[in-house]
Amino acid sequence: MLEAGYRSAVVLGAGSWGTALASLLAERGVEVQLWGRDAALMEEMRVMRRNARYLPGLELAASIEMVPAMGDLSVAEVAFWVTPSRYLHEMAAAFAKTPCGERVEVAVSCSKGIEIDSGRRMSELLKQALPRVQCAVLTGPNHAEEVASRMATAAVVGCDDLTVARRLQQTLTLPWFRSYTTDDVCGAEWGGALKNPYAIAAGIAKGLDLGDNAIAALVTRALAEMVRFGTAMGGRAETFYGLSGVGDLMTTCFSEHSRNHRVGVALGRGESLEAIQGRTTMVAEGVPNTASLFQVARQTGARTPILDEVYAVLYAGKAPAKAMRDLLGRDPRPEAD
Repeated sequence: MLEAGYRSAVVLGAGSWGTALASLLAERGVEVQLWGRDAALMEEMRVMRRNARYLPGLELAASIEMVPAMGDLSVAEVAFWVTPSRYLHEMAAAFAKTPCGERVEVAVSCSKGIEIDSGRRMSELLKQALPRVQCAVLTGPNHAEEVASRMATAAVVGCDDLTVARRLQQTLTLPWFRSYTTDDVCGAEWGGALKNPYAIAAGIAKGLDLGDNAIAALVTRALAEMVRFGTAMGGRAETFYGLSGVGDLMTTCFSEHSRNHRVGVALGRGESLEAIQGRTTMVAEGVPNTASLFQVARQTGARTPILDEVYAVLYAGKAPAKAMRDLLGRDPRPEAD
């Protein structure tokens, strides 16, 4: 039974992470409603009690209510947003007009990305759509496949109001799922967004068979770049050395569960981006993230050589092998720079 957490929640987004999160909340004793854009999928999940499309190995608790229409969501205390970052803005605006959106207390972004044109973080988009609601983020190294299997996992809850963060922490704590809190929402979100292009870079290095030394160096320098860029955007340096920064970076760069890593591996092996994207229904956030982050970096003047090369591969037709050679061929500089 819950002691100090929230007792009712809606999860918006029925992909792998949304499904795993709904299951986690139900195990914690939260009343959970799960909404997804595909009404047929939601009906299938209601009947079969599993998400055969995105997370087939997880049996869903009978207590999870599948809701095919956003307007039919019952009023709940917390809304968890687990939609692809490119759709969050329009979906949040639609949700705000529903009875649930008009009365929800807390909106939690679980989407790791930056809006393509504005460079705004996901919690900023939620705040715009839901101005009276307290906004927070849930981030960290949280692969849905492992959460669904109840494997040991840690996460970070970020919120300006630490009372809300601690209550969410209680809601998201189980013997196998440990939550931490932070009030550096900005840093936590930038870490979650920035790691995606770096995972593509690490995957490219693996696809090119560059070896462990090269991949370790690439990921280490990616962390330095993440700190440099993230602090320029207002995050605190120590946040990027925590779960939402280096923790998420390591998981995404090395795990076979990582969609961004798999995209990079395929690119390194000579496949086209169009072919890679055409064979999956899941979104690799690093592809659109790279474009939005590249734009922001140009505006701020942040030095981002790894991000720049990933952008050149994805959007300018640069050969992955040439991108890796150009990274190695840059002028030498101090490690602390």
